[in-house]
Amino acid sequence: MPGRDLLQIPGPSNVPARVLTALARPTLDHRGPEFAEIAKRALAGLKRLVGTTGALVLYPASGTGAWEAALVNTLSPGDKVLFYETGHFARVWAQLAARLGYACQTIEGDWRSGTRADAIAEALAADTGHAIRAVAVLHNETSTGAVSDIAAVRRALDAAGHPALLLVDTISSLGSVPYGHDALGADVTVGGSQKGLMLPPGLSFNAISERALAAHSAARTPRAYWDWSAMLEGAERGSFPFTPASNLVVALAEALTMLLDEEGMDAVYARHRRLADAARAAVDAWGLEQQCNVPSERSDVLTAVRLPAGYEADALRATILARFGVSLGNGLGRLAGPVFRIGHLGDLNETMLTGTLSAVEMGLRLHQVPLADSGMPAALERLCADV
Repeated sequence: MPGRDLLQIPGPSNVPARVLTALARPTLDHRGPEFAEIAKRALAGLKRLVGTTGALVLYPASGTGAWEAALVNTLSPGDKVLFYETGHFARVWAQLAARLGYACQTIEGDWRSGTRADAIAEALAADTGHAIRAVAVLHNETSTGAVSDIAAVRRALDAAGHPALLLVDTISSLGSVPYGHDALGADVTVGGSQKGLMLPPGLSFNAISERALAAHSAARTPRAYWDWSAMLEGAERGSFPFTPASNLVVALAEALTMLLDEEGMDAVYARHRRLADAARAAVDAWGLEQQCNVPSERSDVLTAVRLPAGYEADALRATILARFGVSLGNGLGRLAGPVFRIGHLGDLNETMLTGTLSAVEMGLRLHQVPLADSGMPAALERLCADV
């Protein structure tokens, strides 16, 4: 097919040319002074982005690895963890915790909204013996397109006077939706490279509060590769206890320069909001339903769209890819079948988004999905309003 394909899944996201160039640099000596300086710059920039002055460790791993690290470094075998099931990824994190031997209590969500802080408050109030050692929530649920109010969860913990740690997954939100580890009172923040950070998969991290470090000292879960201790020893020197993903670290430093120092995070967040609003305007004009049914909680990272009964999202996605060269996200877990997802995060601009929305509309028409109207005028009006 002539032209370029568009990667519009909700991550991995598009990688800017400058970051690709940084990835292609000759491999550096990961014990040498040049790499140490780059690593220190990357770690300092990542702390700025996540909003912490505290400890942070960086793994050569996907976000799943950082999920595990957050658990094994703060908990002991059999400890109880409270999860709120916002969607597929919250469920998978809870399943991982159960396989590690922790007692998991899951509050079932409707997969159409963010975390309900009142439900967490109720569970904490019932836990008079403080058996719950950690509360784990997703800032952005990638399967549903819903953002959770982390500040409200923190307030629920504080109002209950409960000592449980707050573990927050920001894998799909960091760099696209405002977040502050210290300001929000998170104890461990989990992040990954392949979404708003505009990198390929392969890096993940834990930002760590003082309370989490204290829990780490007492935690008895066996750990080796994921252990924070050795990693923290060398972090200030840009040193790692194992061979790091050195080219990805170099690329991370470049991506953070672009985000923090050149575009600036206020502009980055405003760009994501503008593009997300345009995508939502198109879906509304089509007369289709968004999976997240609470407008104030709809994500600036992606829009999850439900098709009417009798239409298959995977067949639609296959047509859009084959005919128009645009990759869209599939429905996950219980949403497989009726839902497809439009990613609008990372290295993205208005032209890329409008091309994506045009391809979606052409696909919908080819599959004879009933539409109320064209979505393109609504999207263009929204984008032009801010010019």
